[in-house]
Amino acid sequence: MILRKIFSWAIIILSAHAAPAQFPEKNLNVVIFTADDLGADETGVGAFGAKIKGITPNLDKVAKAGVRFYNAHVNSAICVPSRGVLSTGKYGFNSHQHGFFYAPDSTPTLIESFQKKGYRAGILGKVAHSSVKASTAWDYVVDYEDLGSGRSPSKYYDKTKAFIESCHKENKPFYFMVNSHDPHRPFQSPDGELLKGAEWPSKMYQPEEVFVPGFLPDLPEVRKEISHYYNSVRRLDDTFGKVMQAIKDAGAEKNTLLIFFSDNGISMPFAKANSYFKSTRTPLFVYLPSTLKPREDNEHIISTIDLFPTIMDMVGGEKPPGLNGSSFLALLQGKEQKGKDMVFTEIDYLSNNKATPMRCIQDKQFGYIFNPWSDGKTIYRNANEGETFKAMIEKGKIDPETQSRVNLFRYRTIEELYDLKNDPNSLHNLVGEKAYLNKLQQYRTKMKEWMQKYNDPLLQVLNLIDKPREMRQLMDKIYAAELKPGKGVKGD
Repeated sequence: MILRKIFSWAIIILSAHAAPAQFPEKNLNVVIFTADDLGADETGVGAFGAKIKGITPNLDKVAKAGVRFYNAHVNSAICVPSRGVLSTGKYGFNSHQHGFFYAPDSTPTLIESFQKKGYRAGILGKVAHSSVKASTAWDYVVDYEDLGSGRSPSKYYDKTKAFIESCHKENKPFYFMVNSHDPHRPFQSPDGELLKGAEWPSKMYQPEEVFVPGFLPDLPEVRKEISHYYNSVRRLDDTFGKVMQAIKDAGAEKNTLLIFFSDNGISMPFAKANSYFKSTRTPLFVYLPSTLKPREDNEHIISTIDLFPTIMDMVGGEKPPGLNGSSFLALLQGKEQKGKDMVFTEIDYLSNNKATPMRCIQDKQFGYIFNPWSDGKTIYRNANEGETFKAMIEKGKIDPETQSRVNLFRYRTIEELYDLKNDPNSLHNLVGEKAYLNKLQQYRTKMKEWMQKYNDPLLQVLNLIDKPREMRQLMDKIYAAELKPGKGVKGD
């Protein structure tokens, strides 16, 4: 009896200290679900700190059952190059998908790595934006119109279940990229029309209910537009819930790895299509109920450039040479991992194919941004300004502080430095303050080291930072030669 009790206690102790999950897993299905323009922190997923209670019940349930990374970033805060980083494992200046155009056909991709391993590759929504090359050949494709303008949860359910069942019939594992078109503009107005085939969100929000992020002024017009954004966030959550239900109903939940993130920050000034902390931070979580234990990671910094090698480590797939990211499998297994303490982000081209290069390097303390296009004359515009920026312009006519924000958005400065720990909304540029001269030099040096390591052509431009005219001339020359646009990508 005593020996039996000792044996039972030993089993309990060993179970409590079980070895980390082992990979690769045979025939592990992979689903990558992307939100389109979902903010992180206060304006995003409840499990990551959203201020509106209960905004994302479906996402919260799965996120809390998975591994949540609170310091995750995308490497380019624009939809096409963001997805390009995922699919190539390279920075845009190396893959040449650094704008709204395709990468060369010789570029190795995540999709092809799965197909070489015998997987079927399927996609819902954002097909052009997620197809790295013009020659990309998905095995299953459903796009915008057949998904209710990318905003019909029930259609996402039907198409997800159909794809998984077709894979079961062929006895093949699957790689499935599910792209919601929510909460991308146009946001869902309660008194507006639905896009063709779209469905109403399960809950709607009023201006007085919403949270206005600190990088925007709290104005009535801003509150109204953000309330419409939250309506779209709720429908995104509805869609995610239906996709998860379809995976379960098709009998694939236990053997399916799910990775969720947003392609960039909220579609507002100083977020999407910029290089600020709120531009690139993303609510990323990994869910595999049969293998991964729920946990929160507040310590390490990861980015979407790390997903390609991580996923290949998990499924035992081929990793092409020259990937710029590195696997964070050890973190998923609950181990320690060095080297995950900084992230590099970039922007080259906007949707209008105008080169407005930005480079940012940030850790949990500071963020340094380099804007070589800024010359005091060039005006920056993007497609994310909406009624919010109109209201800022009007307010600026009578309020110098708001006008200063308008001017910064339009013209920037060549360098920006922010204390992210105390100023996550990036409101106070520390460049020019004597107390931070050494810190500025320190992060400028870190930027140069990173650019040199990954062969960023703009390193030559940064080296001319004390000669603005020559710097701009070299920048234009590089974009006309090495970083010129490729073949165009169409789509919302």
